Amino acid sequence: MKNDYLESVTKQFEYYKNLGEKTFHQLSDEQLFWMFNNESNSIATIVKHLSGNMLSRWTDFLTTDGEKEWRQRDAEFENDIKSREQLFDIWNEGWNCLFTALNSLTNDDLDTIIYIRNQGHTVTEAINRQLAHYPYHIGQIVFIGKMLRNDNWTSLSIPKGNSQEFNHKKFSEPKQIQHFTDEYLQKNIDNNQE
Repeated sequence: MKNDYLESVTKQFEYYKNLGEKTFHQLSDEQLFWMFNNESNSIATIVKHLSGNMLSRWTDFLTTDGEKEWRQRDAEFENDIKSREQLFDIWNEGWNCLFTALNSLTNDDLDTIIYIRNQGHTVTEAINRQLAHYPYHIGQIVFIGKMLRNDNWTSLSIPKGNSQEFNHKKFSEPKQIQHFTDEYLQKNIDNNQE
């Protein structure tokens, strides 16, 4: 049986990256930097933290500890991004590092032991760890965006009140096995089907 794990997790990461970007595009520049209070993070700060984590975890993924000596984690929470363009540059730098590392892996690498803060993980466990961490923060980004847009928010999933209609449509179709392919990803992103 073919192991589709690497393809599947890559598509999952792409899906969550897209949710973040669909949120950014609904917001003004000012809203990207809005903070509820001094103890909360703006979307820009969350982006900075995500990118810092990605650069640390995915640079030299198989050969060095995922918590790099050069990482300045505390500085990731300083709200000092100055523009939408800078935010997107930081966002894309992190994601590009992640996808470059994932695309270099093979199924033979999945049981290899790597270290994060000196704790051993199989490659599979390390990937799963990040696949739990990044959607956690993407959810924060979406939640902040939804609060800021209020009635002007364009839903990124099945809109409120449409679940019954959506489910009726899905259950009227023949059963099928759905793989997390490019086509599936794009269809669900376009149709807000999560």
